[in-house]
Amino acid sequence: MYQQWRKSITTLAFVLTGAVCAGAWAQAPKTTLVIKADAPERYVVVPGDTLWSIAQRYTDSPWRWSELWDLNKDQIKNPHRIYPGNVIVLERAEARLTLSDTVKLSPRVRAESTAQIAVSSIPPAIIEPFLTRPLVIEADGLDNAPTIVATEESRVILEKGNRAFVRRIGDAKETSWLIYRRGPALVDPDSATTLGHEAIYLGTARLVRAGNPAVIELTSVTQEVGLGDKLVAAGKPEVPTYAPRAPLTPIQGRIISLHGRDTRVGEYGNQSVIAINRGKAQKIEVGHVVALYRLGAEVADATRSKDAAAALTLPSERYGLALVFRVFDRVSYALVMNISKPVNKLDLVQNP
Repeated sequence: MYQQWRKSITTLAFVLTGAVCAGAWAQAPKTTLVIKADAPERYVVVPGDTLWSIAQRYTDSPWRWSELWDLNKDQIKNPHRIYPGNVIVLERAEARLTLSDTVKLSPRVRAESTAQIAVSSIPPAIIEPFLTRPLVIEADGLDNAPTIVATEESRVILEKGNRAFVRRIGDAKETSWLIYRRGPALVDPDSATTLGHEAIYLGTARLVRAGNPAVIELTSVTQEVGLGDKLVAAGKPEVPTYAPRAPLTPIQGRIISLHGRDTRVGEYGNQSVIAINRGKAQKIEVGHVVALYRLGAEVADATRSKDAAAALTLPSERYGLALVFRVFDRVSYALVMNISKPVNKLDLVQNP
């Protein structure tokens, strides 16, 4: 039983039938990659650098920086050999970057002694919570998950340190658990198809005593926890390290959910997390960079008379980028980067 609900919580099964209205999308033509005039000839990678920040030192199109690397495709896609202390060398005449030998970080300490962790694609602290927590579930994906059925001292609302009784943990060996509640439906805005439901994260708990019911103790709480809430085994986050790159196939999607701030706020800013209605089925991969567009408004043509006035659709406006870090079947999550205006739900997502 434990394995049944665990499998279903990370699976999304549905058929996408809709299509975006023609003319709403404006694919930007690919231009010649331009190296910044102030790009350094040599740059020593330091702790805190990300692949994104390094790329931006050399070009305003960081998703295209693989075009500069004099490396094979596999090394570009998963640059696990870039560490603090490495030297990046720019060869301007040939418009390419190469990775040089590690340099000394001080007269006594060599980079090899400190470069234990490879440079990440984007700031790991921001996305780590989204890597271990299931984000998309089927309508019945939590039905068979371990469930809080009673509380110590008949409490209505559980807080950190409180204990509760849980049914269906069974023979699971995990001691650390995440607490969830089924959230709102993720609906494709173009086809009106329900893509699944978001899982609302409530907090964490540890297993005190196995059995039926089992006893848990809440170790952290982000929202109210009570009867009927569900448990999912906690996992160790694995931060993906993929060089930013553009999708190889045309992508046309929408922002269907916003994360990282008060859900009552309709607009989100830089380094917030968005969910888009495109995923593995549309060949979206971890590391893909997508451009964010504001859909052009429909206005009256002021050059015509009132009787002959016709609607005029303004062009969609590009205002930022986002890097995909987690992918489900037809839903993906991305970190918002380099925006010039707030992010809105239903904004357009397409190739950069």
